[in-house]
Parts: sequence; structure tokens; C-alpha cells
Amino acid sequence: MFLAVAGARASYLLPSAFPAAVSSPRPRLLALPRRCRPYVSHASSPAASRRRPRRLLVRAARTESTGVAVGFRAPHFELPEPLTGKLWTLDDFDGNPALLVMFICNHCPFVKHLKKDIAKLTSFYMEKGLGVVAISSNSIVTHPQDGPEQMAEEAKLFKYPFPYLYDESQEVAKAFGAVCTPEFLLFKKEGRRPFELFYHGQFDDSRPSNNVPVTGRDLSRAIDCALSGQELTFVQKPSWMQHQMAPMKELIALSVGNK
Repeated sequence: MFLAVAGARASYLLPSAFPAAVSSPRPRLLALPRRCRPYVSHASSPAASRRRPRRLLVRAARTESTGVAVGFRAPHFELPEPLTGKLWTLDDFDGNPALLVMFICNHCPFVKHLKKDIAKLTSFYMEKGLGVVAISSNSIVTHPQDGPEQMAEEAKLFKYPFPYLYDESQEVAKAFGAVCTPEFLLFKKEGRRPFELFYHGQFDDSRPSNNVPVTGRDLSRAIDCALSGQELTFVQKPSWMQHQMAPMKELIALSVGNK
């Protein structure tokens, strides 16, 4: 996200009515200290009336998924599923040996690139006992297409086998340390111990513009290890993804007020 603010500096011309001690017949330019410069209103000028109001520009930025470390305990959450209206919590997955938490949204090009394969991969592993949940924490101020009604339509369209939950306050995303979409956090647990982070990395090497086929290789290998009780035998690669978290509330207010 970037905040662009335009500004202008003005120079002030001293009138010729000042004392005759000025040797030059031409008026002089004087740079006054910033705090002392007089206020000049341009509201009545024709040019000002044609000016468009300044707007807050909120742009998504590519960033790398990092933050929480292996062993991090899954935080509690309670979020609604727009498709069914059901409230889901972390306790609903207590019977699963492993849990995949995905932070996604509707409009992100990185998510669009993987949607069909995410649905296929998760459906396959859910039959093997994997718990799966997807969460959208994106701002509907900047991206109204990521709202709950659109989420429900998306879940039906792509036949998501997992609950697709709405994190309006973004508190759950913050608790998980999520800052991007898509972001994959795979947790596993031993017996009655809490879920602990086992894998936090990419789906595979494919990206929207690199022409590498989507395979889900990295994530599927991690899930296989988690379900079989084995340790990871490969380096976890963070994903380059699109930053989607909403700006601070103050900036959101500016964004809305200047539209």
C-alpha cells in the first residue's frame, strides 16, 4: 500500500511600496521561513474549481510470506461461513491430526491462478483426515468483490470442499501472522497436544506469469509428511504473493471520504 500526497510550494512577491532602500528597480523575491509563510487561498481561482479532489491510492504490493516460525501454536478463532451462516472455531478440527489454514480472497491473481488446484488437492487430502479451512481477511473497502456475498458465490462456483470464512476485523489474520494471499499454514498435533505449525510455505513453484505448471508439489509433500508422522525433508520456500491487508482505519476513512 502506498499513500501519495501532492503538494506545492509558493513564492511571494514583495510589493513595490516597500522602502526605497531597495537599490534594484525590479521587485525582489524573498524566501520566508516555512512557519512564517502567509496562508494564501486559491479556492476562488478558475483553475482550482477545475481541480479534481485528491484521492488516497491503495495499491497491492508483492511481498514474501514470512513471520511465524515452525512450532507456533494455532490461535483460537471463531468466524462465520458466508455460504452456510455457520460459526466455525479451531475446536471444530480437534479430531483431525493435521490442519491446513489458508488465507485467500476472491480477486487476487495469485489465488485465481491456483483456485481449481486448491480445491482438488484439499478434497483429496480431506478424505485422508486432513482438516482444511480458508479465511478471507481482505478489505472490502478497497476490494468490494471480496465481500461475504461474493465469497459464498465463489465457494459454490469452485465447489470448495472446505469452509470459506470471513474475517472482517482482520484480527484472526493478525493472530496467525498472515499478511498475504494466498498463504498456507499447515499445523499438526500429537494426541491431545495443540496444533503446532509444521509447514509455512508455497503451494508450488508456479506463478501467474512464469509458465510453470501448477502441481501443488510443495504443499502436498508437506501434508504427506504431516499425516504420516515424518519430518520434512525439503526446504520450505516462502511464497511471493500479493499484499491484501487493509490499511489503518484512519486511511480507510480518508479513502472513503475522498471518493
